Amino acid sequence: MKYGESLKQHRVARGKSLRQVEQDTGICFQNLSRWERGEVLPNIDFCVKLAKYYEITIEELIDVNLP
Repeated sequence: MKYGESLKQHRVARGKSLRQVEQDTGICFQNLSRWERGEVLPNIDFCVKLAKYYEITIEELIDVNLP
């Protein structure tokens, strides 16, 4: 799975819209949408913020399989 798909999967699994995530985190919904579509990469600060918001690890957030 690509990182954008993973970001969207975590949001949808929690029943959140892009606007709700924007309101809760302060991250612009346009950026969230671009990340989910795989157009651009979020920086590490935003990954940390989203991982904390979803109560998961950064690895889970971006679907990284570590050994």
